[in-house]
Amino acid sequence: MDDLATYAENTWCPGCGNFGILSAFKRAVRRLETDGMRRQDVAITAGIGCHAKTFDYLNLSGFYSLHGRSMATAQGMKLANPRLKVVAFAGDGDAYGEGIAHMVFAAKRNADITVIVHNNGIYGLTTGQYTPTSAKGFKGPSTPDGSVEDPFNPLALMLSAGATFVARGYPGRIDHLTDLFARAISHEGFSLVDVLQPCVSFNNTYERYNASVVELGETPESFEEALAVAGRTDGVPIGVLRDVSKPTFHQEMLGGRNPAEERASVAHRREAVAAALRQ
Repeated sequence: MDDLATYAENTWCPGCGNFGILSAFKRAVRRLETDGMRRQDVAITAGIGCHAKTFDYLNLSGFYSLHGRSMATAQGMKLANPRLKVVAFAGDGDAYGEGIAHMVFAAKRNADITVIVHNNGIYGLTTGQYTPTSAKGFKGPSTPDGSVEDPFNPLALMLSAGATFVARGYPGRIDHLTDLFARAISHEGFSLVDVLQPCVSFNNTYERYNASVVELGETPESFEEALAVAGRTDGVPIGVLRDVSKPTFHQEMLGGRNPAEERASVAHRREAVAAALRQ
């Protein structure tokens, strides 16, 4: 029995890359449990899009968020209870379009959250419009003659913003993706895993990625080397590009405090409200 599954009916298209992401994430959670992580300390959130159904299919605590806002929600969850391992699921349009400011500042301040981006180069739930990572010339409902924009490089962007853990994965390599998820969740600081997620209905990239993904043998030692790997055009590198230590946002803000565990009792809060009203 799959105790991480829910009663929700899975409505992803057959063959969708999201199935591999869901499977790898479940494996990562179970692996981390064997290493001592408590399942009740894992909390999830998601934006809007096909990726967000991951929230419905995982028997884990969390909050649904808004389009492009799951990273902000995740940061609030972490500040409220630093004991949690908080994971935000996002789409490429969701994270790199509507939510790009939240992504940049979460990386800048080293918020201790993990962001898993289902990067398929389109808005899948609304039938395939182009996104910030769509290839130039991509034809879809919003660009019938082809997009005139060059895509930006999300790995280079997050590295430049200060992300302390940056990785790219592919659901066609489940074991490799499981390792990336486990490392990202364990990392103390902002973690990005950009997942090359084929959309079989509107942007089927399985053939391209099966022929071009290359697993990195080791993590680049410097920022400059990581940036160079992010910009490689001789294949599509997958693996960890950056893994460094730095004080986290909640540590700098709260020290060792945990607001969720140290909050005042109900009786104390009622008395405080009553005293304020008497003034």
